[in-house]
Amino acid sequence: MKAVLMLEDGKSFTGEVVPGAGQEAIGEVSFNTAVVGYQEMLTDPSNAGKILTFTYPLIGNYGVAPQFNESSNVWVQAAVIKEKTRIYSNWQATSSFDDFVKKNKLLVISGVDTRSLAVHLRQKGQMLGIISANCFDTKELLKKLDDHRKKAPRNFLAEVSVKKIIEVGKPKPKQKRLAILDLGMAQNLRRQLEALGVHLTFLPFNTPAQEILKLKPHGLIVSSGPEQDPDAGQVKDTLQALIGKVPILAISSGHEILADCLGAKVVKMKLGHHGVNYPMHSPASYKGEITCQNHSYVVDAESISKIKDVKITAYNLNDRSVEEIESKKRKFIGVQYDPKSPGLSEVNPVFIRFLKMLQRS
Repeated sequence: MKAVLMLEDGKSFTGEVVPGAGQEAIGEVSFNTAVVGYQEMLTDPSNAGKILTFTYPLIGNYGVAPQFNESSNVWVQAAVIKEKTRIYSNWQATSSFDDFVKKNKLLVISGVDTRSLAVHLRQKGQMLGIISANCFDTKELLKKLDDHRKKAPRNFLAEVSVKKIIEVGKPKPKQKRLAILDLGMAQNLRRQLEALGVHLTFLPFNTPAQEILKLKPHGLIVSSGPEQDPDAGQVKDTLQALIGKVPILAISSGHEILADCLGAKVVKMKLGHHGVNYPMHSPASYKGEITCQNHSYVVDAESISKIKDVKITAYNLNDRSVEEIESKKRKFIGVQYDPKSPGLSEVNPVFIRFLKMLQRS
């Protein structure tokens, strides 16, 4: 079935809707440059509400498998792809991309010139867009986008976070206890923490500071999740009351909220970082690191550098944006990148650093 992707600046791209879901969706259009990981991206709560474009031209070639889901739901509004494969081959796959689309009622538009779309977004910046299979009138589509823009933003945090406190097993003697303020935590992060042998307690995003302190955790991790959510103010109130009282590791959108608590500015990037090959560098060493990233906002370097007892500990090598901040005195680390496992069940180094911070507390 023929369909169109209309951007808010009037630029349009044609394609076909993959059978399996509704015929219209609105959201901010962004693209991800990763070669693999379509299943992980579609189920990542950080992508909630987006129209996600895959720049890799062939999607579905290695199928899907439940163990690769980053959460139990698909959170994107829709997906944009160049070509959907007719076959898949992977010893771990249990079903096809088509089956995944139908099961999750995901709106997917294929046959789109994603190279041209990515170039347009790179030049103009991320913007609102609409996919429609039942309306092709430019004026009407732009009006729908304008009407959507006037509506109050959707509160995704309440949907992606756990609904009650969940304790994973019982703590063992001398075992480090970590509380997770769940803003939409991905399974990859959870698996790494479990590999470290720590005890985990998952908390709803709006858990008050006093309730967290009553749990007496050795440390608090603020997970990644949807950026600039209307309910993020509740998370900010919680963190402001906890800074200095419990060691904190804040990740991606959690890092942005932490910086906001400190008085730094958080600004929207023209394009954002969405991919798996972003280089960063720490001024304290001569080493560089390739990171996974998925964010459209960033902490302003000038504003964070003026805050007492806070150091910028890593920069992006491409644009010098802030990748990491740390305060030994106030006992926190904030990372803008997504601390994925390096592979083979290894743990990202930032989690090791955080555990060392707990030992010094």
